[in-house]
Amino acid sequence: MKKVITYGTYDLLHEGHINLLRRAKELGDYLIVGVTNDSFDRERGKLNVRNNVLERVEAVKATGIVDEVIIEDYVGQKIDDILKYDVDIFAIGSDWEGKFDYLTEFCEVVYLPRTEGISSSMLRAKSEIVVDVAIIGCGRIAERFYAEVDKVDAAHVASLYDIDTNAAKRLTNDHSLIAASLEEAVERADAVYIATPHHLHYQQAKYALEHGRHVLCETPMVLAKAEAKELYALAEERGLVLLEANKTAYSPAFTHLISLVKSGLIGDVVGIDASESKLWSKENLKRELDPEMSGGSLYEMGSYPLLPIIKLLGTDYEHINIYSRMNDNGVDVYTRGIVCYKSAIASFQLGLGVKTEGNLVISGTQGYVYVPSPWWKTDYFELRYEDQNRNKKYFYKWDEPGLRYEIQEFVSCIINHRPSSARLTPRQSIAMAGVMEQFAERKNFFEI
Repeated sequence: MKKVITYGTYDLLHEGHINLLRRAKELGDYLIVGVTNDSFDRERGKLNVRNNVLERVEAVKATGIVDEVIIEDYVGQKIDDILKYDVDIFAIGSDWEGKFDYLTEFCEVVYLPRTEGISSSMLRAKSEIVVDVAIIGCGRIAERFYAEVDKVDAAHVASLYDIDTNAAKRLTNDHSLIAASLEEAVERADAVYIATPHHLHYQQAKYALEHGRHVLCETPMVLAKAEAKELYALAEERGLVLLEANKTAYSPAFTHLISLVKSGLIGDVVGIDASESKLWSKENLKRELDPEMSGGSLYEMGSYPLLPIIKLLGTDYEHINIYSRMNDNGVDVYTRGIVCYKSAIASFQLGLGVKTEGNLVISGTQGYVYVPSPWWKTDYFELRYEDQNRNKKYFYKWDEPGLRYEIQEFVSCIINHRPSSARLTPRQSIAMAGVMEQFAERKNFFEI
C-alpha cells in the first residue's frame, strides 16, 4: 500500500484545499493529512481565528477524501511522521516548491499545483468580520493586551475606559478611542475585555452581558461561585461568549501538554504540584497587596496553578486546606493549598514577595511531566519515565506576553458562534471561583 502525507492549516476549508487533497490522494492508496495546531503563524504575522484546530480537523474529515488526520504540533514533526507512518510520498502545494526538498532523504516529495484565484486569506478579507473590542481598565496588563490585539485577525480596539483618564492616554495617541464612561465604552463595542481590579469584575461583566456584549474577563473572573454561575447563565441566555482570560489555558504548548496527559502517556495522574511567585518591590506590588482591591497571592495568581489541577483531576475534589502567611494589612503574601481528590492529591504554592521555584510536576503511575519555571509560560516540557530512554522533550515558542492566544480563542468563539471554550470551560472557571470564595470565607483556612 502506497502512503501519502500532506500538511496544511485548512482554515475556512475551500475548493482549493479540496482540489489539493484529491490530487494528493491520487498519488497513492492511503492519504494522511496533518492539520497544523492553533499556534501563531509567524510568516503571516497574524493568528488564525476563523476556525480552531478541532473545527479544521472535522472539516478535513468531512471531505471524505482523507483516510487519517493527525495534528502537527512542533517543528521537525514531518520527519517523525514520515518515519512513524512509513510514508512513501510527501505532497504539498506548489507555492512551497523547493522548501521541502530535504525530505527526499526519507521519501518522494511531490509539489502539487494549487487552484488559482482562491485562498483562505482572500476569504478572510472578503468576509469583513471584525470584532470591535472595548478595553475596560488600562493598567499594566491592558497595555500588553492593547498591543497584542494587532497580532490577531478580526480583532480591533474600538474604545478604552479607565477611571484614570491618564492611564487610557498612556495606551494610545488616538484619544478618540478614549470613552468618558464605562457605558460609552461598552456602547461602542461588540465585545468587552475587563482588566480592572478583581472586585469590580462581576458588576462590569454583568453590565456588558446585559447590554448584549461578549466578555473576556481577566483572571480570576470573580471571587464567588454564585457570581460565576450567574454570569455564565446570563451569557448562555443571551447567546453571548463569556471567557476567563487565563493566558496559559489557551496557549498551544499547555493545550498539547494536557492532551498528552489525558491520553494516558504517564498513566493515571495521582499528584500535581504547581507554584508561582513574584519577588517584586512593595512599590511594584502596591495594587496586588492592597486589601481594598482584593490583593494577595491567591487572588492575584491562584488561577494559574489551579488550572492544571482542575483540568486534569476535575472539579469534584473532596476538600481543600489553605495555609497562608498574612501581612500587617491582612493580605496573604504566601499561600499553600492542598487539594484532595478520591484517588489523587494536588498542591499549589503562591508568593508575593516570597520566591518559589515556579515549576509544575504532574505525577502518574507510569511516568511524570516536568515543566520548568516559569511553567505558566509553557514553551518546554518533558515526559519522564523510569527508563530514561523513553524520556521525551517538547519545545514550543511562547510569544510574549502570551495574550494573543486568549484573544484568538475569544474572537474565534464569537465568529464561529461557540458560546464557550473547551480550553477553560464554564464548569472549570466556576470551580476556580469556588476556591476564591472558600479563601474569602476562611473555610479550612490556617494562618501560619
